[in-house]
Amino acid sequence: MSVTAQELVAAAKQQITEIDVAIAQNRLTNLLLDVREPAEYAAGHLPGAINIPRGLLEFKIDSHPDFQGRQQADIIVYCQTGGRSALATQVLNQLGYSGAVSMAGGFKAWAESGLSVE
Repeated sequence: MSVTAQELVAAAKQQITEIDVAIAQNRLTNLLLDVREPAEYAAGHLPGAINIPRGLLEFKIDSHPDFQGRQQADIIVYCQTGGRSALATQVLNQLGYSGAVSMAGGFKAWAESGLSVE
């Protein structure tokens, strides 16, 4: 039996913690992980965010200097609208990054709230 992308995201959201934009704004001292593609990131991102695309996350996270040895760190993961970040957060949790949370609504919700972007 096959499932849709939306069903995968819904299942991931049942297993992870999601936070809203207001909470994310109050936690900007945490690591910010943008899992969008490089062109999306270049067009605008949260201040201080690190870009590791969703498709490379499992292969790049452990070798990135900002994440090495930081499995217990608080990490806010975001994408454009929240689907890729939910899947990414689920994977990060499986890889031992226990402090990873997904930002509901993603970059779109952040920008629509009028918050600053780089």
